[in-house]
Amino acid sequence: MAKEVLNALDVAKTQWYHFTAIIIAGMGFFTDAYDLFCISLVTKLLGRIYYHVDGAPKPGNLPPNVSAAVNGVAFVGTLSGQLFFGWLGDKLGRKKVYGMTLMIMVICSIGSGLSFGHTPETVMVTLCFFRFWLGFGIGGDYPLSATIMSEYSNKKTRGAFIAAVFAMQGFGILAGGIFAIMMAAIFKANFDSPPYAVDPLGSTVPQADFVWRIIVIVGAFPALLTYYWRMKMPETARYTALVAKNTAQAAADMSKVLQVEIQAEPEIEVKKKYGLFSPEFLSRHGWHLLGTATTWFLLDIAFYSQNLFQKDIFSAVGWIPPPQTMNALEEVYKIARAQTLIALCSTVPGYWFTVALIDRIGRFKIQLMGFFFMTVFMFALAIPYDHWTHKDNRIGFVVLYSLTFFFANFGPNATTFVVPAEIFPARFRSTCHGISSAAGKLGAIVGAFGFLYLAQNQDKSKADAGYPAGIGVKNSLIVLGIVNILGFGFTFLVPEANGKSLEEMSGENEEEDEVNEELEQSPSNSQRTDSLV
Repeated sequence: MAKEVLNALDVAKTQWYHFTAIIIAGMGFFTDAYDLFCISLVTKLLGRIYYHVDGAPKPGNLPPNVSAAVNGVAFVGTLSGQLFFGWLGDKLGRKKVYGMTLMIMVICSIGSGLSFGHTPETVMVTLCFFRFWLGFGIGGDYPLSATIMSEYSNKKTRGAFIAAVFAMQGFGILAGGIFAIMMAAIFKANFDSPPYAVDPLGSTVPQADFVWRIIVIVGAFPALLTYYWRMKMPETARYTALVAKNTAQAAADMSKVLQVEIQAEPEIEVKKKYGLFSPEFLSRHGWHLLGTATTWFLLDIAFYSQNLFQKDIFSAVGWIPPPQTMNALEEVYKIARAQTLIALCSTVPGYWFTVALIDRIGRFKIQLMGFFFMTVFMFALAIPYDHWTHKDNRIGFVVLYSLTFFFANFGPNATTFVVPAEIFPARFRSTCHGISSAAGKLGAIVGAFGFLYLAQNQDKSKADAGYPAGIGVKNSLIVLGIVNILGFGFTFLVPEANGKSLEEMSGENEEEDEVNEELEQSPSNSQRTDSLV
């Protein structure tokens, strides 16, 4: 059987190859975050460029259906990619489809920035087309990167390694914000213009059309840089040994990359194991899959509704000035500055707190703590919301808002990614992670679309152009707080994987013991024993 190879992986010392794998897998997530979140930096600019209305008191906005499509279509693609590539990763192997997802991301990032057409409709349709397929590639990176990192890691530091891959998202968000600030500052210095209130048409210079395209295209380059190294990675030993049933190849691959001598044991034919969604799978892992899927779903409703629309929240409390007092490039600069400050002060630190502590205090405690504090801070923002809108109190609002992001990332945003890569059998690991992450993206769609409408002012005359009256930011934050309470409850369906091997968590050790017992009790084995005697 494969025990010798797997035990060697579990006890292997942390080596340079582990860190290389984190960078190779993590750059995919850097690109994922950059591409998914950079669109929130430029949607206001797209509205000004393509949906200007002469004589309007405020700059142009994307119509509700267009805004929903531009923000949401990548999530639909991501959800599809998570399910498809998760399944494909278990069927063909992790490595064979790993490079494919990266190239889709590169091509579609460039395609998004080159969206053609001279009318708003054609530009938006082309942009949405490429962003759907961009999301499809990004979706594949979720189950594959998590599964590859979990299967390469040793037992002691596995949680930190998987979390470190996911933590590269923080740097992607940060890079997107910093690059947008740079582009806005450079173009503003060279092509300055008056505010919208002074000159509505002149406030958006023609060169502003290049700004959003450059910001979107640049997301392709980090992914492109890691393509060669992804192709050089060997297949994971756990897939080769447990799914492909080639323990000799698994031992040879891991001996090279981990610089340890691993002896392969003889391969033994075993009976066909239970399938995905079979009664036995559901009895062993049904509640676990429900737990990983629901917690990720609920987390992403809260997380993505805040992240995608934080510019609207900042505007609502006056942290970003009214749009008519700025020109187009100044608005991009201030939205990007706000997002970058949040990323720098809360998002990035939250991710790395998880990396530092996940193997010490465990996934379960971190997830419970994260949901708990997200609930507390959401209600702290929502209940006295009118208090936070006063000018003297705005900094307090931003601090509390930042803390919700900190505990999302030092909490369920990281752990919901880590746990599904640890608790399912190798032959279903990528598929189950894909199902869990797809549930999360469904939550992101609910959050993105729901918050777009829910957060509108309750007075229709004060709502954004084209939107119906909503329930307001205050009531939306209360709804998100309730969502976090549900996430706290569903966390109790998810087992703790800290300090345990993947085979221990997935039950594959039990399956192997059952097979060994059957072999010992089989007539042919008894005859061999008698002949030896």
